[in-house]
Formats: sequence, C-alpha cells, structure tokens
Amino acid sequence: MTVDDHDAVPAADWAAHDGVPLLRTLATALLVLEAQTGLDSFTLPYPAEAQRALDRTVLACLLRGARPPAGLTELVDRCRTEPLEDWPLSLPADLVEPGDRLLDEISGRPTELCHEWAGRSPDSAAVFRDREVVLAALRLCREYGEEEAYTAFRGLLVHRPVLTAAEMYEVTGDMVLEPVHELIRRIYKPVPESYLRDGAYTACERCLTLLTPVGAGEWWCERDRCRRQGTPPPGRRITWDGTLAVSQLERPLRQFVTGPGRAEADLERELLALGLQVRMWPGYDAYDLQVVFPDGWRWAVDVKDWAHPTFLGRSARPVPQDPPYDEAFWSVPVHRVVARPGYVAAFERARPASADDLPLLTDVELVTRAKRRLRTCKGDRRA
Repeated sequence: MTVDDHDAVPAADWAAHDGVPLLRTLATALLVLEAQTGLDSFTLPYPAEAQRALDRTVLACLLRGARPPAGLTELVDRCRTEPLEDWPLSLPADLVEPGDRLLDEISGRPTELCHEWAGRSPDSAAVFRDREVVLAALRLCREYGEEEAYTAFRGLLVHRPVLTAAEMYEVTGDMVLEPVHELIRRIYKPVPESYLRDGAYTACERCLTLLTPVGAGEWWCERDRCRRQGTPPPGRRITWDGTLAVSQLERPLRQFVTGPGRAEADLERELLALGLQVRMWPGYDAYDLQVVFPDGWRWAVDVKDWAHPTFLGRSARPVPQDPPYDEAFWSVPVHRVVARPGYVAAFERARPASADDLPLLTDVELVTRAKRRLRTCKGDRRA
C-alpha cells in the first residue's frame, strides 16, 4: 500500500447507476454509526449520514416495488443478513459477488468490503483518512530530512496496531520517531469496552489486531484473510484495570495500512529467505518493496490487499520511477483471488489505459517468478 492507493480514476459511467452512490452512502453511514453510537442501538436524531442512507434506501425500494426498511434498525439488520446481490439495486458488472455484505453476519461489524465502499465515497467525512495520515507523516519526516523516521512509522502501524499506556509512552519517547510523535498520539484511539472479555483485551495472533468477543467464548477477527484461515487464534492478552487506556489505530489505518502492511511483511520475509536484498518503502514510500537480485536487476513491488478487484483496477497507475527499477509489479495476496473468482480479470477490465502494462500478480506468483529469475542469475538452464 502506497500513499496514492485511494486515488480513484474518474468514471462517468458509474454516475448512471443509482446503486453505486447508494452503496457508498450506506457504507459511509454504517461506519459513522459504528463510531458514534454502535450498531446495536440508535436514538433520534440520527446522524446525518445515517438519515440520508435510510431516506435513499427507502426511495430506491419504492421505485422498484420492493418493501422499504421500516427504520434504521431494520436497515442495519438488512446490511447484516441480506447479501448485496438480493438488494433492489442497479449495479454495473463485477461489483457484487454472491455473499457480499456490508456487515459481517456473525459480529455485526462493517466488513472490509464496507470500508472499501466508504473509502471511495465523495460525501464521506472519513474519505481517505488513511491517506491523509500517511501524507502528514511523509511531510513531517521530509521536513526533518529523516527517511528512517518514516520507515519506522510505517513499521509501527504494521507491527504494533495496539499499544498499552506504557508502550505508548515508550513509542512517543523514541527519538527515531520524533518527527511524528504528535501524529502517533492522534491516530491511536482508546479501545471500546465492547472488545473486553473477562477483564482483558485479546489480540489476534496472526494479524495482531484486537479480536471481538462473539458467541460463547468465540472470537471474530476483522481481517478477511485471517477468518479464511480458520478460527482466529487468540494471541496477546492485555489485562485492563479500568484506568490506564489501551489504544488501537483508527480503523481506516488498520484497514488500509496495517492489513496490507502485514501482506508486505510476509512478502518481504519470503523474498529475504531466497537471499534477495529487500528494502521496504524506499524513497519515502514511492512503492512498497525494492527487490535487488544478485546481478543488480531491480524490482519495484506495490502490495494491494483489497477485497474488491474493480476498485483496485480503477485505482491502477504506473509505479513511480524513483527509486529506479527494471521491472514493476502490483501484488495481491493469493487469498483475495481464491475468494473472488475472476479477480485478476475484473482488475484488468477496470484498469485505465494509462496502466495497461501494469501486471497484477498474487504473492505466490511473485515469489515463484523471483525463484525462476534467481535460477537464471545463477545460470541454471532449467530456468
């Protein structure tokens, strides 16, 4: 994930499809409701975004002869129980797959797809929040002339999405991170008590974000990738005494920085294991990984952990030329392609002409290609 990940390519054809702006409005409203009141109880007056979503959904239903939701509670329930393909919406091809929902069936929390829809909503107050934060960090680190500070900041967001009060004190005392100390204080928020179970917060062992208690002793992880690997494994347990705050990154940053960052770290580890040189976020995050082969050949890799291939395709653009490289790729975790048949083809259909030669590979394909090139470097004729 790089700083321009959410610069969508304008597409006039979408303006003709009433379902697109309505889904954007719905997704934005759900995120606002979750942040302001939670998604299990509402009081009048509703937040403006929620009222707008309700009004527009009612109108869409009436225009198509479908039964409209009786109120906001029913609308939220539909977002959890009804797949988007069953809604009375007119949508372009490739936008909705069977089972797509804005709220998770089990936890009732917004899905990653919901965050992607809201992240592209022009009337959302939360538009591009993650990009705003990353750009602020870039500006501050450049002013200090400290690329190392920016790399450490990105590493913090990827590897430490949850901080205790003592850890926050340690981080904001780290002189390497000095240019972004105040920014860090602003983007880590107190964790709601809804994450508590038996007096403690529990992080996912795989993705490091906090788990949500559901059912009888069960857990729900907010990351699609983690849930598809099976039951989320409880990891770090943080006891809460009711006084000292436990903080976590804002959800837009967990969604669009921590999540892809975990995929970037996994790819870095696999490439390093092959004996390749790997530099993370070079040139103040011009792209995600610079990979150098023994013969000096350089790859530039941008990792895109997006649920929706059409959104990803619409955002495609050439990889910046500085730091210089010989080949450039976008890479997506293989679980995205497995979960959504036709992922790469949908990406390519949505990709603008300016990025026609930008290849999208799964992480597995990228590592396989790296192994093949290494054999070529070593003169192995089997390559």
